[in-house]
Formats: sequence, C-alpha cells, structure tokens
Amino acid sequence: MRICSLLPSATEILFALGLEDSVLGVTHECDFPPAASKKPALIQPRLDPTAPAAVINQRVSEIIQRGESIYAVRDDLLREIEPDLIITQDLCHVCAASPDDLATALSKLKKQPRILTLAPHTLADVWDDIRRVGVATGTEGAANALAERLGAEVEAVRAATKSLRLHPRVACIEWLDPLFNAGHWVPEMVECAGGIDVLAKAGKPSVQIVSNDVVAAQPEVIVIMPCGYDAPRAAQEFRATSFTHDWRDLPAVRSNSVFAVDANSYFSRSGPRLAQGTAILAQIFHSDFVSSEEAPIACQHINIAA
Repeated sequence: MRICSLLPSATEILFALGLEDSVLGVTHECDFPPAASKKPALIQPRLDPTAPAAVINQRVSEIIQRGESIYAVRDDLLREIEPDLIITQDLCHVCAASPDDLATALSKLKKQPRILTLAPHTLADVWDDIRRVGVATGTEGAANALAERLGAEVEAVRAATKSLRLHPRVACIEWLDPLFNAGHWVPEMVECAGGIDVLAKAGKPSVQIVSNDVVAAQPEVIVIMPCGYDAPRAAQEFRATSFTHDWRDLPAVRSNSVFAVDANSYFSRSGPRLAQGTAILAQIFHSDFVSSEEAPIACQHINIAA
C-alpha cells in the first residue's frame, strides 16, 4: 500500500503500526520518529513557523481572511507517488492540512485514493483513530494492541493520582499572543494526571481568552504549551509576553509553579505520545509521582524570579 500522511500524528501512528515502508509522503512537520523526517514532504506552510506568536497569529488571520489555504500541497509529488491512501484531518485548519487543501491536487490524479479524515476531540477518539488507521491499512491487530496499551498507560496514571489528597487547579495555555486555552483532550489529560483544569472542558475546542479569565480562575499551576512548540521555545515565548499586574498575585506565580512543556511532541498532536504527556503532567502536579523518562527534555520549569 502507498500511503501519504498529511498530519504528524497520523505519521506517528503509521510508524507505530510498522508501516514506515508504506509511507511515501508526509508533511514538513513530520519529525517523529526521526526516520519520518527523511520522507518527501508533500505539505509546506505559507508562513514562517519560527516567527513570534503574535506575528504567526496575524499572518494566519490575513491568509484566512483572503480565503486562502495556510498550506501548499505539492501536487507534482502527489502525482508521482500515486497514493492508495491519504490520511488527513478536519479538526484544525491552522494546525495541519485539511481535505479542502487537497481538492485541487486530487483533481489532477488519474486514480483517486481513499481519504481517511481524522477529527478526534478526546483521548478515546485518538485511540479509536488508531484503530481506524489499522482497519484502513490492514493492521487491525497491531492497532488494537497499541490503542489498548496507550489507554492502559493513561488509566494507570489516573489510578495512581486519584487517591492523592491534593489536586491542583491548573491553567493550560495553548497560545500566548493572543491567549488561548488548551482544549480537546488536554483537560482530560489534566484530570487523569491528578489536576483540575480551570480554563477548559474536556472534548471542547481551544478558544481565545483574555488575561482576566486566567486571573479569575486562580490557577495553582500554569502549564505553557503553545501548539507546535517545544519546551525551550515555549519558555522563551512566555518570558517575552507581557501580562497584567494581577498575574503576579496568581497562586501559581507566587509559588513559582509555572512550567513550559514540549507541546509539539506530547500535547498538540493527537497521537500515541499523549499517553506520555499525561505522565509528564502527573510529574508536574505531584513531585513524588514516578517520573516519565521523557520529562527532563519535555518539561522546563520557568523560574519567575529569574
């Protein structure tokens, strides 16, 4: 089977199911596992992903207002690959290419491939999407086993933190300029990790918020997880962002409990590593929790006093 993956989470799923040799085209963001970055990139952004958060937000708004796509599809490469299956998403048109982005490129293909569209909102949806990929690729057994294992890992974290006395109030920030909360599966991850999400509800999308929303929520822990950023870049963006004076009095700021995480790997992508992300949150909320081996590189404490 000849497969093209138009979102990084699907690429991770395909590789986890042992289909790396069948994956013939990916996106510019497909960097895990490392071998995925060596595959031809079918998708390129029409903006600079390294720009500051405010610049990216402004550029995205301008492109959308013109009715244009944020992503360019290499239809020449798509014709060369002649895929049997294309996996895309219809959850966030800012984060990855959607079916609409493919329309023109697909019209130029002699043979129309099957299109599998993913749009998860919860952890259960993510595990079900793994199974759907398994059905589409003839790897049902491996997909069911992977989904079961990931679900069990998350439930183990939930069980370990459920009996703890303290469950901190947590604010997860998905974008800093302007402010967005972190929605969809993130509030569920927070709950499984023994925290209480005070800015979002499980299964609901991220929405733009204002500084007063965070102040009113009085979080005891703040987790900075800008979509597509690793921990060092998230910390850098946080330090470069101006907040209202009221933020100084937040419990999380007074107790120096602000953390930047690798959202690009463990929180933004609806793939297998969300299970590890849940364990990373548990370590942040509960210092005595058995740490994830990924935590040192996936999480960075932001010293407010520095």
